[in-house]
Formats: sequence, structure tokens, C-alpha cells
Amino acid sequence: MQDTPPSVPDFTQWPSFPFEGDLRVKQLDEPVPVEPPRRGEGHRECTACNAPDEAYIWVGERWRVRAMDRPTGLPMVLILESRSHLDLGDLPNLLAAELGVMTVRLERAIRSLDGVARVHVNRWGDGSAHLHMWFLARPYGRLQLRGTFLSLWDSILPPISEAQWRENLAMVAAWLAEFGGRPLAEPPRIQWQAPSSLAAQSAGEAVEEPEEETASVIEAADEIPEAEVAEAPATEDPAKASTPGEPEEPEEAEEPRRTQAPT
Repeated sequence: MQDTPPSVPDFTQWPSFPFEGDLRVKQLDEPVPVEPPRRGEGHRECTACNAPDEAYIWVGERWRVRAMDRPTGLPMVLILESRSHLDLGDLPNLLAAELGVMTVRLERAIRSLDGVARVHVNRWGDGSAHLHMWFLARPYGRLQLRGTFLSLWDSILPPISEAQWRENLAMVAAWLAEFGGRPLAEPPRIQWQAPSSLAAQSAGEAVEEPEEETASVIEAADEIPEAEVAEAPATEDPAKASTPGEPEEPEEAEEPRRTQAPT
């Protein structure tokens, strides 16, 4: 006799549920006799232990904070890790107490960003044996993202701009550094736009440049000598100069004699 598939749970009707349409619950697999080792268990290397400090946005004596390798749909997604290769239940009293302080401190730092209403703190631990806590920022006013499905929405929403993402990382790192540690995230570089020729602009000449070829102030300064050479006035028509023996017009012929007046 075939098992009857379970009915779809009620949470699929919640406004925060990211999907709609016909849904079907998967059949539950049989339990395995021995669970496979996580990263950092058995003979598997630990990604967190092998990562250098430069891979993090903030580092301290006993804790480090890292981000994703690219922007995602939420304003901020960060991971708090202990330097010691310990899981949550293995923390000694000192690190256990500090975990509470770091959790509150990082939550406040992320919540201080513009456009952040709440910060969800999660710990799963099925992929790595090294303690890592997830911090996900919910955008302000996005009530549909409230609740337990925020991590799913992070992969569905279009990613935020990289400039805004880097600015948020730098602000959180600087906020944490006020209480110690070292910030490693830097704000995005300001893309100053300037004309390729400052001399041409001061002379009132129109300079047409493609938008994708804008230069910084330093780059524009390097191009000034070339622009001055290019602006040297031409006194002859190139078409006439290429024809030898062609007589010049009277006004052009008299011009040299006027400049040779006796002094």
C-alpha cells in the first residue's frame, strides 16, 4: 500500500512564504546510520581555520566577522566566527560570555545601517564544525520578509549595488572597531569624473567624451600636455597644403608682409 503524501503545511499560506502555485511535499528519506563529517571534522579541513584575516571585514583577538563574496538581496549578511576551532556547545565560559556580547554588538552595528529594520540571528551548524553565527538584515518596510523565510528571500531578491554593499561593510567594521579589534573593510572608492582636458574647458571649448571613458582628476591632469598639443591652431587648409605650386589667396599672401614691418 502506498504512503499518502503529507498535506501542504499551513505556513505556505503565510504572506512571508516566498513561493506560490501548486506545491508538493517531498518524501522523507530513510535516516542514515552514520552522519557524514562536517567541514572541520574527521579528515575534512576547516575552511574557517585556514582563512587569513584578510578574508574578513573585522578581526579581534578571539572573534572574526566575515561577509559573502558578493552582494546579495539583503542590505547585509554577516557571519560571526570564533578564532578557536570550537562548536557552540564546546565554548568555555569566557568565550560563551563573549559570544553574548559580540552577538549584541554586531546586531546593533548592522541595525545602525540606513534602511535596516531588524536583524535576524541564526545558527545552523550542519555544514561546518567551526562555530559560525549568521546575521541577516531585514529591509525597513518590507513586511513580507518578516519571519523565518528571510534567508530564502536573500537568494530571491535582486542583489543590492556593490557600492552600497561595500559602504555598509565598512560602516559595520568601523562600528565594531570602536570597541576593539581591527577593521579590514574599506569604503568604495569615489569615482570622481572630470573632463579629459582642463585647458579646453577653461577656454570655453566643447569637449565631447563618451560616458564610459570618464577619468579621475589625476588621470585628467596627466592628459593636459596632450590636450595642449592637440589644440595648436592650424593656419593652412590641409587640402591646399597638399597641392604644390598652387597660388595663395591675396589676403593670406599679404599676411607675412604685414608681420615683417620695420621696427
